[in-house]
Amino acid sequence: MPTISDVAKLSGLSKATVSRVINNHPYIAKEKRERVEQAMKELGYVPNPSARRLRGSLTNTIGVIVPRIVNPFFSYLVHSIEQSAYKNNYQVLMFQSNEKKDKELYFLNLLKNRQVDGLIMTSIENDWDVIQPYTEFGPIVLCNEYLTHSKAPIVRLDQAKAAYIGTKHLIDKGHTKIGYCTGGLFAEDGKDKDRNHGYQQALSEAGLSIHTNWIFINKHTIDDGKKVMRQMLAMDDRPTAIFTGSDEIAAGVIMEAKENGVRVPEDLAVIGFDDQPVAEIIEPKLTTIRQPVDELGEKSVEQLIASMNSKETVLKNIELPVELLVRKST
Repeated sequence: MPTISDVAKLSGLSKATVSRVINNHPYIAKEKRERVEQAMKELGYVPNPSARRLRGSLTNTIGVIVPRIVNPFFSYLVHSIEQSAYKNNYQVLMFQSNEKKDKELYFLNLLKNRQVDGLIMTSIENDWDVIQPYTEFGPIVLCNEYLTHSKAPIVRLDQAKAAYIGTKHLIDKGHTKIGYCTGGLFAEDGKDKDRNHGYQQALSEAGLSIHTNWIFINKHTIDDGKKVMRQMLAMDDRPTAIFTGSDEIAAGVIMEAKENGVRVPEDLAVIGFDDQPVAEIIEPKLTTIRQPVDELGEKSVEQLIASMNSKETVLKNIELPVELLVRKST
């Protein structure tokens, strides 16, 4: 295993200079920094995090990866994470993946390069076998999103139950033609797969079959919701109710419905997901699945700090409750 002495020898610089580069000392000439970084790369040298902690040189910074910060759910989640981190003397850096694998890898490399001490991932774009090697450089906690076979602490909700109770609520209201919006129809793992199962289970128990034309995939935004409503309007046989993947989508559906003379809930019942502020602002007020966003953030920070303070990864799966909030849209 290469040492700091090996890096110094290969770069032709002193151990003190190498140490200052590793610890992000501001007064290092660019040429020297590049020589050290090149030597580290050639040798495959990675600074020992335990030794850095003893020297007090860890960053006390937590990284948080979100898919889209413009989604209010993730804004509130980052707020909760930041508040909890601050109470524990950590600062937070937020990274937006835009659901792109290459951007996610770029941010994971910040963990490898010791620019953050640990990461909270609220969405996952790459497979776990791609992400897992980065846990050698610092702990990763999965928050809200999850992979069943990942070797990382998880803070999650029972997504299958959430989709089940939402769909069952529509069935109990007498609906048999129920549309469904999902982030990924063919998801092999994670929350989309579990939500899909919950939706299917509720239909199956009621003796209802899945109508593929009423399934809308890769929907995330208000504009997506408007497009979904326009698609339904073009159908000869269209749903009388729809379970959406977020309050944003639901709001878009309701807005477009109003524009076209479709009454909610008389002609179309709508359920959202998250319980964002828009759920009480939109008219009619939105029936939705409430996610305990404050607890998601707090528990994720607790898990990450516990892992950072332990020699071994603290493998713990925390599942938080979901709640159906019935308002006027159903």
